[in-house]
Amino acid sequence: MRDRSGVRRILFRDVDVIATFDAERRELRGGWLLVEGNRIAALGDGPAPAGPFDEIVSGRDRVMIPGMVNTHHHLYQTLFRAVPGAADKELFDWLLFLYEKWRGIDEDAVRTSAIVGCLELLLSGCTTTTDHLYLFPRGREKLTDVEIEAAGEVGIRFHPTRGSMSLSRDEGGLPPPDVVEKEAEILRDSERILARWHDPSPGAMVRIALAPCSPFSVTPELMRDTAALAREHGVLLHTHLAETTDEEEFCRAKFGMRPVDYLESVGWLAPDVWLAHLVHLTSDDIRRLAHAGVGMAHCPSSNMILGSGIPPVPEVLGAGMAVGLAVDGSASNDASNMIREARQAMLLARVKYGASAMTARKALELATLGGARVLHRDEEVGSLAAGKCADLSLWDLSALEFAGAADPVAALVHCGAQYADLVMVDGEIRVQGGRLVDDRLYDFIPRQRAIGRKLVGEGG
Repeated sequence: MRDRSGVRRILFRDVDVIATFDAERRELRGGWLLVEGNRIAALGDGPAPAGPFDEIVSGRDRVMIPGMVNTHHHLYQTLFRAVPGAADKELFDWLLFLYEKWRGIDEDAVRTSAIVGCLELLLSGCTTTTDHLYLFPRGREKLTDVEIEAAGEVGIRFHPTRGSMSLSRDEGGLPPPDVVEKEAEILRDSERILARWHDPSPGAMVRIALAPCSPFSVTPELMRDTAALAREHGVLLHTHLAETTDEEEFCRAKFGMRPVDYLESVGWLAPDVWLAHLVHLTSDDIRRLAHAGVGMAHCPSSNMILGSGIPPVPEVLGAGMAVGLAVDGSASNDASNMIREARQAMLLARVKYGASAMTARKALELATLGGARVLHRDEEVGSLAAGKCADLSLWDLSALEFAGAADPVAALVHCGAQYADLVMVDGEIRVQGGRLVDDRLYDFIPRQRAIGRKLVGEGG
């Protein structure tokens, strides 16, 4: 039964291990956690509190971790997985090929792909995701609204970015003219999105950021004007940077400087900025980014699939930068699975920097608390502590992949976990027994397949 205030109370008890990722990095054996409403009320490893409770969830043979935070994605691209002709290209050629397919997206495609991508994230233990929607075919200017509504249907905490492209191939950029926008239109719609959707209140389910796409698809003027608008409204800024050597060559030819220098020239070396990829950095780049308080969205699978390189993540962390993990979009990563991305982050760091460069716990920390730090929400999400948002996941240790695992926390990464047993977002159980609580959402999978087949068959 509910307490006198009418707040729903859920007790998780007898959890084999609760990996809190709190300030002390406590791991509670045989632990319990109490949720009241949409917040964590208390947790510990002694006797559980007395009831009454609305629900009691057994954590026997389970590991609990905070809900993971995905810091970079392109949800519409889940319609374009394993596209023939794209899978083996590097970034610039990959983009030129896929722009011709992407230009066909509409409201139905964006809604369906956002739901499917968010479902995959949710099932893999992700409770907060960003999205970088930067492609707006003519007459489709309100696609951001569509994906926000879609994420609300799924029940995931959402940080969409109002992306933009203004520099078409006719002006020396990469995108075709019919998927770029006028800069005045971009700024006007950004203001509209902020006024309608941005929620700065504690525990908000929707926060907006502004995100010109990349140095090769927007002008320096748009970068500066977007930064001014974001700072007027107190929201974060996001873009791709230093992803490939082609990008560096483009910046030298177009602007006469390297990517991090370009970023500084447009006023983006600041603590309200986070950047996707950051593969090709010098030691001086890292020092300057860290000094400025810039965050990093690390996209290991995407960087591997596109052959972009291995980011210097251990060095970036050593410099004190906030680093979160990201699944990135499809064709550059055809899976929106956060626990797999944590494994990829661990493996990729070890390839270049050695076996001790990235532990399983460090990879999980990047996926949880690290991502929360990047989005400036570590006071609310990313760890399990009293007063924080009730965003968490439980993982079933009795599953085949964990048989024989001695360290249950490290096993989530080392043993190839794929889907969570239970996922809670904002105090609501959204996944239970490894399945979505809202079965209706599975109907979007065949819808996605049909739309994807149509779009891939269209275009150049």
